[in-house]
Amino acid sequence: MAVVTIVGSGMMGSALAFPARENGHEVRLVGTPLDREIIDACRKTDRHPKFNRDFPAGVKYYQIEELEDALNGADAVIGGVSSFGVDWFSDYVLPKISDTTPVLTVTKGLMDTEDGKLLTYPDVWDARMQKLGKHMNLNAVGGPCTSYELVAHDQTEVAFCGKDMETLRYLRSLMATDYYHISLSTDVIGIESAVALKNGYALGIALTIGVNQKNFGPDSELHFNSQAAVFGQSVREMAKLLRYQGADTLDNLCVGAGDLYVTVYGGRTRLVGILLGRGLTIDEAKAELNGVTLESLVVAERVARAVKKCAANGILNAAEFPLLMHVDDILAGRSAVDIPWEKFTFEV
Repeated sequence: MAVVTIVGSGMMGSALAFPARENGHEVRLVGTPLDREIIDACRKTDRHPKFNRDFPAGVKYYQIEELEDALNGADAVIGGVSSFGVDWFSDYVLPKISDTTPVLTVTKGLMDTEDGKLLTYPDVWDARMQKLGKHMNLNAVGGPCTSYELVAHDQTEVAFCGKDMETLRYLRSLMATDYYHISLSTDVIGIESAVALKNGYALGIALTIGVNQKNFGPDSELHFNSQAAVFGQSVREMAKLLRYQGADTLDNLCVGAGDLYVTVYGGRTRLVGILLGRGLTIDEAKAELNGVTLESLVVAERVARAVKKCAANGILNAAEFPLLMHVDDILAGRSAVDIPWEKFTFEV
C-alpha cells in the first residue's frame, strides 16, 4: 500500500481519490485555503459536495494548515489545483515536498513569455524549484476526462507525462483500474500543450451552439455541421501550434482532440461559448456565470498573444489561425461573434 496525498479538493483532484483508494492505497485529500467548506463537508458526509457518490471508505481529509502532516510519508503527491492556483502551488506546496516524491498534476494551461514562447506548468514549476535548489520529479495528466464521469466509473483513457518513464510506470501502477486507463509519454510539451490548447478551442466550437440557438431558438435541434466544421479547424490549428511547440508525435494531438471533444460536450467552457454565440459580450457572459472558473479564457488570451508576437517576428503566420484570432477578437476586442467560415477552407 502506498500513501497518495492529493492537494486541492476541487472536482478533478477529488475524483482521483476514487481510483487511488479503490486500489488499496491510503489517500489523503487536502483542501486549499479556498476549500475549507469542501473539506468540512467531506468530513461530515464522506462525499464531495459536487458528487453524487460517496468517497471510497477510508479517504482521509485535511485542511490546509494540516498540509505538512498530509505530506509526511507520502509516496506520491497529486496536485489538484486549477490554473488560477499555479503560483500558490509553486510558492506554498512544492517547496514542502521531498525531491524524491513524484508529483502528478491535473492543472491544465500554458504561460506565454515576452518573446512568444508557450511554457507548460511543469516547466514553469521546474524552473522555479531549481532556483530554490530543488530538483523535483514533476509529472502531469492530460486527456478526455470529466471528474463526475470518472467518479461514476465511466471508461476513461488519459495520458500521464513526465521526463522519466519508470516514474510514469510507478504512477500508473498506483492509479490504473479497470475503468481508468493510462497511456504514458515522455513528451511533456506535447501532451500538456495539447490538453491546454483544447480549452480555448472548445470555446470556439461552443460559439456555434449559441449562434444556432440565436438563429433558430433556444430549444431548436442541435446543428452538428457547424460544430464539426469548427472542430476540424480547431484540430488543424492545434496541430500547427504543437509543431511550433516542438511536440514529438501526433499521439499528443489525439490526446488533445479527445479532450477537445469532451470539453465541448460539457462544462464551463461550453456554457461561456454558448452565451457568447447567443450575442452576449464577454463581460455579460462572465456576469451570467458569476463565480464559475473560466480557465479557457486565460488559455485563449495567452496563446493568441504568443501567436501575435511570433507573427510580428516572422516566426508564425497569424492568418493560419483564423479561429484563434477570432476568439481573441471576441474576448480581448469585445467584438461580436462572426465566425470566419471561408477562412477555414483550403486547397491542397
